[in-house]
Amino acid sequence: MTLRSYSLLTCALLLAACSSDKAGIEPARLIDFKPTAKIEVRWQHALGDSGINVLTPGVTRVAVFGASEEYLYRFDRETGKQMWRIKPGFTVSGGVGAGEGLVLVGSDQGKLAAFDETDGKLRWQVQVSSEVLSAPKISNGIVVVRTGNGRIAGLNAEDGKRLWLYERVTPALSVRSHAGVTIRNGMVYAGFAAGRLAAIGLTKGVVIWEATVSQPRGNTELERISDITSIPVADDRQVCAVAFQGRLVCFDAIQGNTLWTREMSSDKGLALFGGFLYATDADGSVFALDRSTGATLWKNDQHANRKLTAPYPFEEYLVVGDFEGYLHVLNTSDGSLLARRKTDGSAILAAPVLMGDGALVQTSDGELLAISVQK
Repeated sequence: MTLRSYSLLTCALLLAACSSDKAGIEPARLIDFKPTAKIEVRWQHALGDSGINVLTPGVTRVAVFGASEEYLYRFDRETGKQMWRIKPGFTVSGGVGAGEGLVLVGSDQGKLAAFDETDGKLRWQVQVSSEVLSAPKISNGIVVVRTGNGRIAGLNAEDGKRLWLYERVTPALSVRSHAGVTIRNGMVYAGFAAGRLAAIGLTKGVVIWEATVSQPRGNTELERISDITSIPVADDRQVCAVAFQGRLVCFDAIQGNTLWTREMSSDKGLALFGGFLYATDADGSVFALDRSTGATLWKNDQHANRKLTAPYPFEEYLVVGDFEGYLHVLNTSDGSLLARRKTDGSAILAAPVLMGDGALVQTSDGELLAISVQK
């Protein structure tokens, strides 16, 4: 590796870690408020440290799967009872993906392993092109894995053999991203460095369309970074993505035509729910947008520079986590703060994961919580 390449990589890593910071600006202090809702913890477990990685739990109809750097777990979805714990045999850097009888995790050395959902036995293990930094996805017998060098591969769920590969040139300077892919209606949606979004056919890996979310701007290489570092969100009609130091754009999910666009910088991500699109920007403000036009319906900036996660909406609540391990519940109708709860004090780096009428939250120190919100 050349000195320049090393320097650019270092800058990218620092940028990824500090993107919501601004020199001289302290994280907002937590405000006093009168709670009108309560975060209930249904069950919780200490999984172990995630290291520098962002690990998220996987959920099926009956089970929850969690991982630390060293272990992979299965829990009963309702009670939280531990059903098994195994050592994958490598340092887990991406996971957990679950579905169709498989549990999937990847390593920092480019290994991808599939375990049996029921007993945790290894079904297959393959070598992919680079480190796995996000949770693999499985749909219709195809495992989709994204690697740190920007490649996306479709593998046969039966034996791990590669079916297709999508790759594109990565700029010299880009943000180290833990973003994976979104699969919807036989399409794989993924965002890339330099603000590009791709829609790829799940079955054969054929590119259906590509579009530009944001163009690099600025005078320096750091200012010109405009990468999509979060997962696109999609439903039957539209797919939306946001770029760091760039824009938020929604496209027609099938044709790729631009529906609307607006200025926004985010390295955290989005959520679609009902008639609304929710977003957390790079400064830690949470927005509710009209999904048809992109118009702002409300904005909550009470948690500025607290490195909020992407929002998680369910029912009338919106949940975000922060760098001190706090969970915050906002009202989806006006953005007002309804509840707050501290976890283990370590950073919550990924948005909560859907689980029925509640959610799963994993901290960087490895606390896994099944939560719900009660009035």
